Amino acid sequence: MEKSSDSKKINELRQRKAAILKGGGSKRIERQHAQGKLTARERIQQLLDEGSFHEMEPFNLSRFTPEDKMYGDGVITGFGTIDKRLVYLYAQDFTVYGGTMSEMQSRKICRMMDLAFENKAPVISLIDSGGARIQEGIISLAGYAGVFLRTTRLSGLVPQISLILGPCAGGAAYAPAATDFIIMTRNKSYMFLTGPDVVESVTGESIDVEALGGSKVHLTTSGLAHLGADSDEDAIRLCRQLFSYFPNHALEKAPVLPTDDTPGRLDPSLNHIIPDDPGEPYVMHSIIEAIVDQGSFLELQPEFAPNGIIGFARFNGKGVGIVAQEPSVMAGVMDINSSDKIARFVRTCDCYNIPLITLVDCPGFLPGLYQETHGVIRHGAKVLYAYAESTVPKITVIIRKAYGGAYIVLGSKMIGADVTFAWPTAEIAVMGPEGATKILYRKQIEAAADPVAEHKKLVGSYREKYLNPYISAEAGYIDDIIEPQETRAKIIGALAGVRYKKIERDLKKHGNMPV
Repeated sequence: MEKSSDSKKINELRQRKAAILKGGGSKRIERQHAQGKLTARERIQQLLDEGSFHEMEPFNLSRFTPEDKMYGDGVITGFGTIDKRLVYLYAQDFTVYGGTMSEMQSRKICRMMDLAFENKAPVISLIDSGGARIQEGIISLAGYAGVFLRTTRLSGLVPQISLILGPCAGGAAYAPAATDFIIMTRNKSYMFLTGPDVVESVTGESIDVEALGGSKVHLTTSGLAHLGADSDEDAIRLCRQLFSYFPNHALEKAPVLPTDDTPGRLDPSLNHIIPDDPGEPYVMHSIIEAIVDQGSFLELQPEFAPNGIIGFARFNGKGVGIVAQEPSVMAGVMDINSSDKIARFVRTCDCYNIPLITLVDCPGFLPGLYQETHGVIRHGAKVLYAYAESTVPKITVIIRKAYGGAYIVLGSKMIGADVTFAWPTAEIAVMGPEGATKILYRKQIEAAADPVAEHKKLVGSYREKYLNPYISAEAGYIDDIIEPQETRAKIIGALAGVRYKKIERDLKKHGNMPV
């Protein structure tokens, strides 16, 4: 009798667990697959190391949904490993109530985040949700508030990565927006606060979901998303790659990975990459790819403010953050969007002890009525603040132009760079020679028989006399002038020299950064 009773209970447990694994049922799973999307469990399976997932609270049921109750209440939570490193995660299950936020879903996510906080472990969010569960009213909104609070509490303590793999609308969008990184699937995911129907009823604008908040919008225009993926599988691959650059928490250093690339490798092509004409563009990406460990550069937000470059790479296996300008786009000037892009990235690296490598070729901040009236000073000050506040090792290499305020804020020695190199092509000055000579020699130019020729002659003279790195080196603002081909070796050597850097800041709640 006892064996029969035990067997009955075990069978019941197995049946219930089988129901949990079915999610919203075969028909809903088929619809998910028909849209080119994986289910929540399939996503977790691909993200984590095989067999490492430990699910939490799979039996939870809604207290408010009157009928057709389904286990899990639209979200799967738990922990596992990526490359044998502990991570916590939640994956919204669109096959169960459209993955909508409810009291129970929030409780599950918040419990998972509390454990992540206590264990100092990264959090990954796999988002695919119709938003708040309307039937639960204020209770569902309170659920979002709990998630927002914990996202903020974890910020800067542990890495947080959000994968937007379907809809993420309304208040739901604030949670991923407050995490460190957002990865979106192209043509399958979207984020907005108010949907097309509400927009049309309020403003009269007729607009579709993709144009309002699709991946293209956030990858190119708003700057909200960091990486775009072609599929769920691609998004998960990018997530694992991005995660590899980070420590588990802010009190650790990121792992150093093995590499076959030689630390002292020279690249003679770099000695000839800068054009003789200072006004002629070149491709900064080529320099980055040449100096980092081969194939290690992961660029973020490549389509948003492409005049600025940010991303992660490795030097001799050690992860670093790269900040640079792209001279082939807007001459590499700083503007409102590139300032925001760079400032946030610098602060992210500083949170997680990731050294910063800055490659400078910037003629200054973009002039003009639009930039000034839309706050280019305030946005530029964010870059200044981020660099000055950061305490991680900082290596700066001045490639070509470093003019005015842009020179100062982009990791200059005076603002806290530990080691500053310059190529022989570096031009460090208050402003470019064309503008400088017009101010300094205005009367002489106006009095000349041929003002244009006179100005051109003065520009050449000014460039030769003042725009060379030796003046800055002699004044102590440059630590060394190096051959371009030895940049990789010099950076690796500098990183070794400042690897134990530790700065204790004054006791205060936090600084008041311009936002």
